[in-house]
Amino acid sequence: MEYAKLGHSGIEVSRICLGGMSFGEKIPGGHQWTLGPEDTQAVIKRALDTGVNFIDTANCYAAGTSEEYIGQALKRLGVRREDVVLASKVFFNEGRLSREAIQREIDGTLRRLGTDYLDLYIIHRFDYKTPVEETMEALDSLVRAGKVRAIGASEMYAYQLYNMQMVAERNGWTKFTSMQCHHNLLYRENEREMIPVCRQFDMAVTPYSPLASGHLCHVGWESDSVRGTTDDVVRDKYDLAERQDLPIIGCVAELAERRGVPMARIALAWLLCRGIEAPIVGCSKPSRVDDAVAALEVKLTDDEMAFLEEPYTAHELVGPIGRPGEKPLAGTTDPNAKK
Repeated sequence: MEYAKLGHSGIEVSRICLGGMSFGEKIPGGHQWTLGPEDTQAVIKRALDTGVNFIDTANCYAAGTSEEYIGQALKRLGVRREDVVLASKVFFNEGRLSREAIQREIDGTLRRLGTDYLDLYIIHRFDYKTPVEETMEALDSLVRAGKVRAIGASEMYAYQLYNMQMVAERNGWTKFTSMQCHHNLLYRENEREMIPVCRQFDMAVTPYSPLASGHLCHVGWESDSVRGTTDDVVRDKYDLAERQDLPIIGCVAELAERRGVPMARIALAWLLCRGIEAPIVGCSKPSRVDDAVAALEVKLTDDEMAFLEEPYTAHELVGPIGRPGEKPLAGTTDPNAKK
């Protein structure tokens, strides 16, 4: 396993992060491809055995049961708290990012995970209704109280991240140390502004959907997997760009065949070779963990990187929430529209 620093926090994380959206109870109206407690434990055990120490989840994943299953698995496996980096999120809850909501939601997250502190607490989206000062001060108070070691941000516009960092800097509050944005071979819009702003503030980049919700794992567009046939969020995020993206998928398939490795390994290797600290990978079975970790062994050449990148054309934004009253962007209306 390779490790990287989580931005300026200095926290050391594995360069593959295990995503928690795959874990939790099958909630009516929610994702139907999540894993139960035993399967969750099996995936987490394999991840830990391979050196993965970074697990990401959220208070809204499977109505909080993702956090519960992760906490239960770590307890049953006898994992020392200091040997794992736990990240969770706040936003898709009552009160969004208000002081009251943040203080309430962190306690619920800690209880469900069975821990007295979180290594990384991430704001899941930008809150237009709460003053930035209120949010940043509330997050800082969690760090000062020892409930959180570091804070991170997720999908938003680059100017919003910049403004929040500057508010924290002016007031001597804790700044974000990581950004969990939408980034993969099919969606590279965050390379224009978001990632440069992150690097300006010495932030790690830990993208969700590194495999484009499975589109970068197989030839063609449609998939007969449970997620591929039941997840409307995936369709909302990617189907409008199918014609743009099929040539890229073709390049991944061609290079994977040349290399004699699965397509997913090429897609993850591309992110790792671009210096991304830790893509967040959801795994439906222990063998998927092995596949993800094996991407670290694939070192793409400059020519191979160029081959994969050449077909890309500009995309509509997918992820950040627009101002209230604006027409929603694709992939922004579902609380679980992540990874």
